[in-house]
Amino acid sequence: MITLVYVVSLVILVYFLAMNFVYMTTSVLAFIDLKKYVGRLKSLHIGDLVNAAGGVPITLVVPAFNEEAGIVESVRSLLTLQYSDYEIVVVDDGSTDGTLGSLIEAFQLKPAARAPSANLHTAPVRTVHRAARHPNLWVVSKENGGKADSLNAGLNYARTPLFCAMDADTLLEPEALPRLVRPFLENRDTVAAGGIVRIANGCVVDGGIVRQVLLPKNMVARFQVVEYLRAFLAARVGWDVLRATLIISGAFGVFRRGIVVDVGGFATDTVGEDMELVVRLHRHCRENDIDYRVAFIPDPVAWTEAPEDLGSLGRQRNRWQRGLVQTLWRHRQMFGNPLYGPPALIGFTYYGIFEVIGPLIEASGFVVFLWALIAGVAPMSYILAFLGLAVAAGVALSVAAVALEELSFQRYSRPRDLGRLILVAFIENLGYRQLATWWRIRGLFSALRGDHTWGTLERRGFKTQEP
Repeated sequence: MITLVYVVSLVILVYFLAMNFVYMTTSVLAFIDLKKYVGRLKSLHIGDLVNAAGGVPITLVVPAFNEEAGIVESVRSLLTLQYSDYEIVVVDDGSTDGTLGSLIEAFQLKPAARAPSANLHTAPVRTVHRAARHPNLWVVSKENGGKADSLNAGLNYARTPLFCAMDADTLLEPEALPRLVRPFLENRDTVAAGGIVRIANGCVVDGGIVRQVLLPKNMVARFQVVEYLRAFLAARVGWDVLRATLIISGAFGVFRRGIVVDVGGFATDTVGEDMELVVRLHRHCRENDIDYRVAFIPDPVAWTEAPEDLGSLGRQRNRWQRGLVQTLWRHRQMFGNPLYGPPALIGFTYYGIFEVIGPLIEASGFVVFLWALIAGVAPMSYILAFLGLAVAAGVALSVAAVALEELSFQRYSRPRDLGRLILVAFIENLGYRQLATWWRIRGLFSALRGDHTWGTLERRGFKTQEP
């Protein structure tokens, strides 16, 4: 029995070492790249960037289902963007609350004619409205078909070479759009680019703009602040350096409209339509010998409302895991296939081993160590040393993400907020990370059962808060 414990321990130890090696590698690559990137930003004149990027017409596609609480503030933020030639197409996906009514009242929408420019299949469109005072704002109302279906409806009514896919609970900073369009100007082969998503809970929001960046008062939301910093600054910047980006967040991503329409738009039979589209673009371009680039840019910021209760957060993470599993299984021929380059050899390998199978290994490790501790079949010092190593590695990665934030963009200007972030980086490893592992395991088994339900999240909306 003791031998079994040591064998299992060895397997788990190898897994943890490999996982943390990957995390540390992407963190180091992110540090080097961010240092160079921030240096380049110092010579960037935002006015010149706005003028250059604004010459490329773009459509913002905003799918909305029961988003009454925050949809008006979100659209207001989009109307403040520093961009000369853009349209906004809000797609009301058969909402059962006051989403459409709120938009009609707030922006004086009137029925208008607009012919589709593509023929992606979607649920039937009911009406098309246009804002009286904002001629670049359109609202398409359709029967319920899901987020991907709504994005496809927006693509049908878009007329520009680029489009931005985003969530209805997202606030874009005024300079975010030209910053994210820049890689399309610098490299004509760019087919997709993603920006960073940050947590807006607790921030001072006025007129659809985040006026002051503050930490959420809610601890569940604070955990997510650290998670997002780790996922975007410490991970996706590193994946971009390796040319292995497989995910562009559905909350904020810009794409070439023509190639997305050519590959059939967003898949409606998965809950991970954002990742699935990016992986499909990789496949399409490599199978057809098309020169292409999928980029991640760390400074265009989209602010999103994070769940503040464990139930909503658990459902969200369950859905994310199901979307991941569905995408990897659908494109499983890419796994380890050199034909598809770094996205397959690096990206697929990482997500398959550490994001899909990893939660099972982590959970098994905790169960084995707990049993060994209770049964007394392994030395207490050995068990505690191993668990301590695992916790220390997790803390180090989270602290590194917070450090990357402070060294690069310094969004959290109050010293006490940085101190709280460091504290969260410690305590998230003592319960929250294990809970997140459980949610991912549930998501894996839900995917194996063929669960394609989206689930619901309670929206509180963006409200001005006192510092």
